Amino acid sequence: ASVWMCCVCVCTCGKGMFFFFSQWEEVSGYDDAMNPIRTYQVCNVRELNQNNWLRSDFIPRKDVLRVYVEMKFTVRDCNSIPNIPGSCKETFNLFYYESDSDSATSTSPFWMENPYVKVDTIAPDESFSMLESGRINTKIRSFGPLSRAGFYLAFQDLGACMSLISVRVFYKKCSTTIASFAVFPETATGAEATSLVIAPGTCVPNALEVSVPLKLYCNGDGEWMVPVGSCTCMAGFEPAVKDTQCQACSPGTFKSKQGEGFCSPCPPNSRTSSGATSICSCRTGYYRADNDSPDSGCTTVPSAPRSVISSVNETSLVLEWSEPRDQGGREDLLYNVICKKCLPERGTCTRCDDNVDISPRHLGLTERHVTVRNLQAHTQYSFEIQAVNGVSNKSPYVPQFASVNITTNQAAPSAVPTVHLMGASANTMSLSWLPPEKPNGIILDYEIKYHEKVRASVTQRSSARIEGLKPGTPYVVQVRARTVAGYGRYSSPTDFSTNHQADVDKTLQEQLPLIVGSLTAGLVFIIFTCILMINNAINIVYYGSVIHTAICTIESPIVTPGMKVYIDPFTYEDPNEAIREFAKEIDVSCVKIEEVIGAGEFGEVCRGRLKLPGRREIIVAIKTLKAGYTDRQRRDFLSEASIMGQFDHPNIIRLEGVVTKSRPVMIVTEFMENGALDSFLRLNDGQFTVIQLVGMLRGIAAGMKYLSDMNYVHRDLAARNILVNSNLVCKVSDFGLSRFLEDDPTDPTYTSSLGGKIPIRWTAPEAIAYRKFTSASDVWSYGIVMWEVMSYGERPYWDMSNQDVINAVEQDYRLPPPMDCPTALHQLMLDCWVKERNLRPKFSQIVNTLDKLIRNAASLKVVTSTHSGASQPLLDRCVPDYTTFTTVGDWLDAIKMSRYRDNFLNAGFASFDLVAQMTAEDLLRIGVTLAGHQKKILGSIQDMRLQMNQTLPVQV
Repeated sequence: ASVWMCCVCVCTCGKGMFFFFSQWEEVSGYDDAMNPIRTYQVCNVRELNQNNWLRSDFIPRKDVLRVYVEMKFTVRDCNSIPNIPGSCKETFNLFYYESDSDSATSTSPFWMENPYVKVDTIAPDESFSMLESGRINTKIRSFGPLSRAGFYLAFQDLGACMSLISVRVFYKKCSTTIASFAVFPETATGAEATSLVIAPGTCVPNALEVSVPLKLYCNGDGEWMVPVGSCTCMAGFEPAVKDTQCQACSPGTFKSKQGEGFCSPCPPNSRTSSGATSICSCRTGYYRADNDSPDSGCTTVPSAPRSVISSVNETSLVLEWSEPRDQGGREDLLYNVICKKCLPERGTCTRCDDNVDISPRHLGLTERHVTVRNLQAHTQYSFEIQAVNGVSNKSPYVPQFASVNITTNQAAPSAVPTVHLMGASANTMSLSWLPPEKPNGIILDYEIKYHEKVRASVTQRSSARIEGLKPGTPYVVQVRARTVAGYGRYSSPTDFSTNHQADVDKTLQEQLPLIVGSLTAGLVFIIFTCILMINNAINIVYYGSVIHTAICTIESPIVTPGMKVYIDPFTYEDPNEAIREFAKEIDVSCVKIEEVIGAGEFGEVCRGRLKLPGRREIIVAIKTLKAGYTDRQRRDFLSEASIMGQFDHPNIIRLEGVVTKSRPVMIVTEFMENGALDSFLRLNDGQFTVIQLVGMLRGIAAGMKYLSDMNYVHRDLAARNILVNSNLVCKVSDFGLSRFLEDDPTDPTYTSSLGGKIPIRWTAPEAIAYRKFTSASDVWSYGIVMWEVMSYGERPYWDMSNQDVINAVEQDYRLPPPMDCPTALHQLMLDCWVKERNLRPKFSQIVNTLDKLIRNAASLKVVTSTHSGASQPLLDRCVPDYTTFTTVGDWLDAIKMSRYRDNFLNAGFASFDLVAQMTAEDLLRIGVTLAGHQKKILGSIQDMRLQMNQTLPVQV
């Protein structure tokens, strides 16, 4: 029989198994159990210079790299043999010889070391004497790596008295196994005892990879170790048979996600009749919302609201109602209020026009009450109150609603338009005004209120003369109209002044002789002239064409000095009242538009000049409201002025005033010469010192501290909303506009969310998930602004999608430090990005920290390495792989240095091999003179060299 190879293979010495040379002989013997066996023996110890060889048959290798040889043998103690020369041995040698075929003969290969390869000298643990029975020794040796088709084993005796009882040749392997729902095939061990052989795995049926590559390592002892990757059961399947199989969910159960979990019974109001189900379908009449998880139960639409109560007050209405009896099993209950105007003579009702104001809104209400204004007097209306939830849009049926019919009463008149000054003397003023736009009946009279001291008078005409006033004194005048329904609202406060008494006395003194000389004729003429002027004034007012000289006046807002609490303008029943209270009205003749410099959310942004009486002319920025606007657009446009007018801080954009009484409607602010911070930084990449950048950040933080102290939450803090003037002073701007943007799929900055749009890359996780906007969420955004400033306007998270940004932040990844960013600043960024909002620093703490850094400039010299830290997965996205670019120009575009494209090409650097050899001197020679740009390009070249596996030094 020939020797063959397997995981456990025993070969006893038998006839024809070995070829021997010289003194070896095949004899019979007994093993430890006294079983007869055939052995090879040699005992030629009395002769010197023994060299006895014993060789096995050819043994096929069968792709094994390392084999093991187990030898059982006995050796006689040389001391127990009398009268022998000193050449007696108690050891023998093990050899092997590789061959591609069974070609060995009695003379080839030669019986000597080389060509035979020695494995080891084998010595016994125990030897025996003549008085003892033979003691069997067992030794195991291994050799490799093997590369040919097979090999021979050879045993060399140099003068021992021994018996070779058995030889077992085997190899080791890792048996087929299943681990982490993956099958790994039988794998032989490596060429060395310490080798690790990789065995690729495949997922068991109905399982999917969780991570790749999927592999196990087989060590030299035939044991599996170091698992890499794993599989889990796919949706609709669960673990079985000790996690070695994935079996299908039984009917009536489901599993919605891939993973190690088990199948569960179908959620309420859902069912499934088949196996291997990943989602249970809803029963008839029940639904899941788009954002409901497959594990959630199915729900239905709510019933109609109950107990609707209406309260009519002239042309206003208050509606209240109770919750539906059945909310459909959901918590996201909302209400819609539908207004319909009814014409009894026609028997029809149509939707109300846009002038009807339903507050706080008419769709998506969480409250169970609304206030309706601007209804027409003596008119019938029908109101439907719908109850909807997250699955109402899934139902084919119209939402259930409760309705109420009301009829409005007589209403008071609307506000009187602006009051005009027709003339003034030392103690009198002549005034005129237009009737209210909505008189809502016959005007009975007008009430005039004016103060230095509060006084009032009543007139039935739309003009009046006020007497008994103080000379040279400013007065605030307001007028309101009255009908049978009562008084309407006062007109806007208007400032008028009487003339100085000295001017009047001087005029009278100069003209006294003339007056005395012609008293009789003059008196008749004056009476006639006064009558004619009064009639003309009445006619002018009646026909609505009052003509007066434009006077540049500013209405002073009623703001308490030292006010520290922000007032939301949308809490006013009439948004125009907020404009009047917080924003100064500017006469349009004082504003001059010079050029259009951009586009805003509601119209154009212009540069112009403002010249107010008693003040020097200044350059201003002017936002205009485009033509064709709706009432809501006008309100939202002016709301920014109502917000901005409440702030007074050197790092908050200053409001100069508004123009609302002419077209176009304007918001006038101070002019910031350098524009938005993000584009300004990109334009001046690398041109500022770290102290200058920290100074910018300190200004922004100071402005945000002021807003935070006033309890104002910005919600859209980003470098694009920071403006920079000629002195590099940064000011916070853009208050409230982003909350009212309509969905625009072409703008990737703002992503739709419940209640508005959210700038994902700048917004804190709790604000994205739960719309929890606080000063703490502004702190998160401020950390992003810090990163924008230190990276000179780089886009946060680069080209990652908004969803990838949300996932990365949720997994605690944070933006890495920009190039040359001081460690202290990046640590402050990380503090701003703490997931728990209560642990983030306050803006007051941020200002103090930046002040300390500015005072201790040495702390800003410690720079964080851009290739370290826990944010490596995000960092990889900002290191471009040069192999993905076809030209050097494409590479320069990727690192935002395209301005030097021609410099590189004209200087001959047209290949990446040449670019990789460039130094700072080369960049300076081709025209890259800015230190910041040199660092950026050399940093990218260093990355290129690392990708090329080069280690050339970069000179900075």
